[in-house]
Amino acid sequence: MIISVVFSLGMMNLAKGQESTTQKFKKLEWLIGKWQRTNSKPGQSGYENWTKVSETRFIGKGVTLKEKIPVFTEELELSIKGDDIFYTVVVTGEPKPVDFKLTAIGKDAFVCENPEHDFPKKIAYKRTGKTVKAIVSGDGKSLDYNFTRSHD
Repeated sequence: MIISVVFSLGMMNLAKGQESTTQKFKKLEWLIGKWQRTNSKPGQSGYENWTKVSETRFIGKGVTLKEKIPVFTEELELSIKGDDIFYTVVVTGEPKPVDFKLTAIGKDAFVCENPEHDFPKKIAYKRTGKTVKAIVSGDGKSLDYNFTRSHD
């Protein structure tokens, strides 16, 4: 009897530790909204805007502006494909989208990776209060994008 109770408790803890892909995806909802970049180069500004399309898909747009004129635009997507979550990037002028597979997730952070891509190989977001830091990195290079939640 004791063995079956211990075994049952162990299985409950194991089951509790196994989050579904949908449960993991729900943890990303803090990203929804408009984020204003706070560390742009002089004369430039930027933002990311994320919208929830469905329970399994968010779309985003990243824009860098130079004196109000877009100089760099990327279409972004977070979505469930099969049993995995992907961060997909389409850069204006590039022929194909690039998928980065979610490899780590927490309450206020996530990491997506694509070791086959030239740069970046890793995209990481971390939220602290009303700020977010996105870091794109690979092959010893790293770029930080600091954002604060926009109110417009």
